[in-house]
Amino acid sequence: MTLTQLRYLVAIADAELNITLAASRVHATQPGLSKQLKQLEDELGFLLFVRKGRSLEAVTPAGVEVIGRARAVLGEANNIRTYAANQRRESQGQLVLTTTHTQARFVLPPAVARIKQAYPQVSVHLQQAAESDALDLLSQGDADIAIISTAGGEPTAGLAIPLYRWRRLVLVPRGHALDRPGAAPDLQALASHPLISYESSTRGSSSLQRAFASAGLTPDIALTALDADLIKTYVRTGLGVGLLAEMAVNASDEDLRSWPAPAPIDECIAWAVLPRDRVLRDYALELVHVLAPQIDTRDLRRVIDGNQEANWPLPPTWESLTQTITV
Repeated sequence: MTLTQLRYLVAIADAELNITLAASRVHATQPGLSKQLKQLEDELGFLLFVRKGRSLEAVTPAGVEVIGRARAVLGEANNIRTYAANQRRESQGQLVLTTTHTQARFVLPPAVARIKQAYPQVSVHLQQAAESDALDLLSQGDADIAIISTAGGEPTAGLAIPLYRWRRLVLVPRGHALDRPGAAPDLQALASHPLISYESSTRGSSSLQRAFASAGLTPDIALTALDADLIKTYVRTGLGVGLLAEMAVNASDEDLRSWPAPAPIDECIAWAVLPRDRVLRDYALELVHVLAPQIDTRDLRRVIDGNQEANWPLPPTWESLTQTITV
């Protein structure tokens, strides 16, 4: 039994038993992959897959058990390689981040630039996704770090590290009915206008829906998007009042008027979620430190290694964090 055979086995399972696709993903020939699979089955003394002609039809009960254990073996082998690379102070590799558009567009650029300056041979790959999809990618091993936000408790998947706190802003074009001197619009005023916000705002569990429901109001969500720039674009067309992250509004939006969202709409926290039971390269942890300078890197490592309980300090506001991560 070899690691290569186990890697091929897991690739077949992940390719939904499509040997051609699995071979392509592991950069092997289809005959070579099939040969290694047969050798593994011969050594084990039982079949891992149910066959129909030359195709694989299903995973046998014994195959399910072996595939699960193969994933664990491959994960630990990768942890050993990563640990060794850190010990050798290797400065090359890749860093895969899965995150939302808002984080990728308005938060990560200076932080990633800091990492690229310190580790110029590291390639960084950004995968934009909704929060729930980002956590799925992390749990599947397709990302090193997920950077997401919540308005409630911390994410339950992986090890969640609080980065910073941020507010939502109310956004309207200049000359809009709400663009008038005096107090910022309250929930009652917002409920009388169509709203444009993030895709998650349509869910009953969203903090936006909860805020309106607590006041006995129902928001009119006219349009949703994953992309903050799209929200601003449609606000400019007069389609509705925007509700979006404060990071997404800057000096270039001088044609728009903004206020902090009403107090019942909860403040949000951005989190870096790390996979459990996986050793990360030093540059991945350095990115977390850049985004969360309030956390001592020694405490971070002790928590990751399981030698200390997580007792994170209160994360800073977005405004204060921007002063530390700019290049």
